[in-house]
Amino acid sequence: MSAYADLAALAEKAAATAALPAALRAGRPSLWQPAMDRDSARQAAVLMLFGALDDVPATSTKPLVSADLGVLLIERAHTLSDHPGQVAFPGGGVDRTDATIVAAALREAEEETGLDPTGVEVLGMLPEVPLPVSNFLVTPVVGWWARQSPVDVVDYGESAQVFRVPVRDLLDPENRVSAVLKRGRFPYKGPAFVVNGVVVWGFTAGILTYVFQELGWAVPWDENREIPAPI
Repeated sequence: MSAYADLAALAEKAAATAALPAALRAGRPSLWQPAMDRDSARQAAVLMLFGALDDVPATSTKPLVSADLGVLLIERAHTLSDHPGQVAFPGGGVDRTDATIVAAALREAEEETGLDPTGVEVLGMLPEVPLPVSNFLVTPVVGWWARQSPVDVVDYGESAQVFRVPVRDLLDPENRVSAVLKRGRFPYKGPAFVVNGVVVWGFTAGILTYVFQELGWAVPWDENREIPAPI
């Protein structure tokens, strides 16, 4: 199957799932198990946008997936009060003016990266993920970049960079580590990726890890190779 077909099948499977899959919870217990007040939580959406790379081929030579398959990410500005410098999917809170969660994900992606949302084929949504640290219920929207448009930082007060990461580089075990954060009563350890000069960890790395596992793209990596979480 092609990457497009794999992603479409994952979205179809997710649409038939009423609750958060056990595999998603098991993959990142520190992310999904803490309690939160769902009544006061805000809805949010992120866009997981996959598509063909332009002129940035994969560095990895391992035949894991096509060398020209990429996913769109942003690095948040280091001056922000919430999650400064973290790498994330484009996205944010759902506004009252957003007709749907999908509309919110596309609007936020356009505002952050300048992409043309009409070129995005929405394949579906994954089940919402509680994010207690920010009091958000986040819905990942899976998209395919059918008609690509230029992307870049729109507001440097919000984002430090917008970039497309080769999925093959994310899958390469040499680029995979565990990020560790020892703070308070709940030490954190979760999957992370070292790519493009940055560390992808936390919520974003957890979602990527789950998606790669569900797609059957994941390969074994050394979870005992640890680095401090970049925070």
